[in-house]
Amino acid sequence: MVSPVQLAEPTKLIEKVAVYLKENKVIEPPQWAMFVKTGVHKERPPQDPDWWYIRAAAILRKLYLKGPIGVSRLRKLYGGRHRLGHKPPKFAKGSGAIIRKILQQLEDAGLAEKADKKGRVLSRKGRELLEEAAKVVLKAAAAQRA
Repeated sequence: MVSPVQLAEPTKLIEKVAVYLKENKVIEPPQWAMFVKTGVHKERPPQDPDWWYIRAAAILRKLYLKGPIGVSRLRKLYGGRHRLGHKPPKFAKGSGAIIRKILQQLEDAGLAEKADKKGRVLSRKGRELLEEAAKVVLKAAAAQRA
């Protein structure tokens, strides 16, 4: 059976969960978040002031879909093309500090938990949060189509 999180449009689901995380103060961006780049392949920090919440919601969704997953695998998912001037571009991983800090905050909030030596998985609370948000997004999409 397909879960509602898989059926919901990813961008709308992530926006919905990010709004929840921000409004309920589930997580807080650290002081350095406004100055940091999200990886060596980026030239500038994110322009969106709510990027921390959006990244946290995206990581929650990845935890739901990909099951126990660690910082290293998430770094690969959030990496990109590193342009090296005259040299050919190469792949560069995303920032591990950002991912690690978000995972720690999600653990403290009770939305994620460690799976021994396999990374992190969603807790029951995190799973319920994502499924509720997905149902709201699916209802809105159905109402818009009708």
